[in-house]
Amino acid sequence: MRLSTIHTLISLGLCAGLVSARSVDGVESQLQKRAAGILIDPPALPALPSIGEAQAAASAVGLNLSDIQGDILVGMKKNKELFFFFDIANVKNFKAKLKSVILPLLTSTTQLLDNSTQPVTALNIAFSQTGLTALGITDDLNDILFTQGQFANAANLSDTGTANWVPQFKGTKIHGVILLASNTVDKLNTALAKLQSALGNSVQELYSLQAAARPGAEQGHEHFGFLDGISNPAVDGFQQPLPGQAVVPPGEILVGEMGDNVTRPAWAKDGSFLAFRQLKQLVPEFNKFLADNAIKAPGLTVQQGSDLLGARMVGRWKSGAPVFLSPVFDDPALGADRNRNNDFTYAAPGQNHSDPTDQSKCPFSAHIRKTRPRSDLGLPETNSHHIVRGGIPYGPEVTPAEASSKTTKTERGLAFVGYQSNINNGFQFLQKTWANNPNFVHGGVGFDPIIGANQGNPRVVNGLDPTNPSRNFTLMTDFIVSRGGEYFFSPSISAIAKTLSV
Repeated sequence: MRLSTIHTLISLGLCAGLVSARSVDGVESQLQKRAAGILIDPPALPALPSIGEAQAAASAVGLNLSDIQGDILVGMKKNKELFFFFDIANVKNFKAKLKSVILPLLTSTTQLLDNSTQPVTALNIAFSQTGLTALGITDDLNDILFTQGQFANAANLSDTGTANWVPQFKGTKIHGVILLASNTVDKLNTALAKLQSALGNSVQELYSLQAAARPGAEQGHEHFGFLDGISNPAVDGFQQPLPGQAVVPPGEILVGEMGDNVTRPAWAKDGSFLAFRQLKQLVPEFNKFLADNAIKAPGLTVQQGSDLLGARMVGRWKSGAPVFLSPVFDDPALGADRNRNNDFTYAAPGQNHSDPTDQSKCPFSAHIRKTRPRSDLGLPETNSHHIVRGGIPYGPEVTPAEASSKTTKTERGLAFVGYQSNINNGFQFLQKTWANNPNFVHGGVGFDPIIGANQGNPRVVNGLDPTNPSRNFTLMTDFIVSRGGEYFFSPSISAIAKTLSV
């Protein structure tokens, strides 16, 4: 690493901490190890591998974790994150800055796996098709949804038109997104300010969104209150699976690796397509619906009936315990146990297919069942419709006034991030073909009651009431409202150095 690069890192406040003195071009640079990591690790979520475990797994399948941008494989582990959406204002200047400023700051997967090598603020970058075109990249990445952009495909996602979209997501104006992650908001803001100064007039900020893990005991939970990220798959060549965790070949997430059967330009290897969505959550309205429609059953209080309805809509209790294993009451000990909270298939022991008539333990329409049907499609799981989710909540906690009025006053939600090697097989398939399809996986089960969309029209959902599984609920409100997004490509670090910045 050149001395000028070290000076850039230090001046931007993004430099990694080192345990001992290190020689750089003959100059000793003593850098203080960071006090706290930039990632969270709720005990119920699949743990990231140690650096040694990851390197051993990667060597077995030939992955170069030092060349893969860190955000792709870490999943829903960020503490604080800032999304900086930009357009390239001056191509020549931006390419120079991409090489001299951004490239030295790019955070690899190996850097993120150890506190001693984590930067103070991690930095990753991804480009839209418009952005790659602006950089003079004419190669076809062979992903039509990426090429067209998310705005052109809003109807495929059943958004309410684009009336609710953030204006900057309308069209194809956004060239790229820089993702900054750290453990405090102050560090994010400082890093962004210094980065903007260093980039100068080579880019123009179009939009930014700041997000953060929720506080205290809610860390790892989204704004509705449910623990999120338990069902993220294990990527072969990166981590060992937990019981019940889906295992996917690296090429299902990383372009050009085993399992990616699409022809790509050679430089795109080890990149990944990033589907970004800003999803507004109407939390007080959701809670009102649960209270107004609480499940009525012997031995249940109104609050317990309300909690049960919410759990059946999601497929998990707020603790993370799956309703299939704990169908009437929450089991926090089960929810907190990463070796048990994902260990189920929806089928009876010894069976390779679930009962197509039985919704007593979990509705067919439940969110986690719609998006990972397990034995509903037969075992072993052989479908290729997986993504690594890296979403993070944004916006403040619900205020007492909002809770009392049962009305959202201040926007909050989820900054959804999903990585895959094929957007049509990954994110869009999960949303369009499964969540938004009232006849998947068994006829007449209705929409996914959490993320399912029907272009703003009422959504019919079946199976939510365990006392009467054939009863239909008609959801008049979308508790999650799309604010739009874009599709990006997150290249490998070497691709940025050798292809995009030249």
